[in-house]
Amino acid sequence: MTGKPRQHSTITSVDPLWQAVRRDAETLSSAEPVMAALALVTVLNHDSFESALAFRLAARLDHGDLPGDLIRQTFENVLATNPEIGAAARTDLSATLERDPACHRAIEPLLYFKGYHAIQTHRFAHALWNKGRKDLALYLQSRSSLVFQADINPNVPIGKGIMLDHGTGLVVGETAVIGDDVSILQGVTLGGTGKEDGDRHPKVESGVLIGAGAKILGNITIGCCARIAAGSVVLKAVPPHTTVAGVPAKVIGEAGCAQPALSMDQMLEALDGKA
Repeated sequence: MTGKPRQHSTITSVDPLWQAVRRDAETLSSAEPVMAALALVTVLNHDSFESALAFRLAARLDHGDLPGDLIRQTFENVLATNPEIGAAARTDLSATLERDPACHRAIEPLLYFKGYHAIQTHRFAHALWNKGRKDLALYLQSRSSLVFQADINPNVPIGKGIMLDHGTGLVVGETAVIGDDVSILQGVTLGGTGKEDGDRHPKVESGVLIGAGAKILGNITIGCCARIAAGSVVLKAVPPHTTVAGVPAKVIGEAGCAQPALSMDQMLEALDGKA
């Protein structure tokens, strides 16, 4: 029997985000020689975004109590069994690039943004918590809080597409939940209301925008695509697609757009209708 010889196709992995990060690293190395070593060891020496992420986080979390090399090895082992962490980290980076006007290159969150670093460290801590390695998870929470100024309990499930702007002063309690495509600014608290035990922290649904300094307290639900004005103290559930503001916060109107977390529009019209 004759016929055409079988052709074996070569599948080439296409990774646009990682390629963009590498291009930025190469440009950085040329433009700023003092930073060339950082670009090399953090990005260019790695063959994947996940490897670079584990290295960068470990370098920033490095301490005499737990050296960076051990943290990096732990993170790489976690990635091997939890590939969704890498996928979520990529989505978070893209979200930061799209929503943060101060972010101009794909490499910037990976190298510099402590809000991004805090969320990614939490992803590893949460995976370790779920595997029963709670002391290591709590250590990472403590270390991350010190280094990145964001304190997120490792029990908290967090969706993908998270943009944590600045990160400074964020506190997220043990039984809180954060959905997909949420944007959170600095100084936000997702806390309890006292000494009660059990399920006691807020549930933030997808698409929510939480302004700087907002305090959301108790086991309440922040509905899908709601907008929490800066400085608000939220003590009651917030309906989907609404804006709340004030102390205590009250509904003052609609969210202003279909997806406030993506638009990042924090301007509120005055109640008397005057801008």
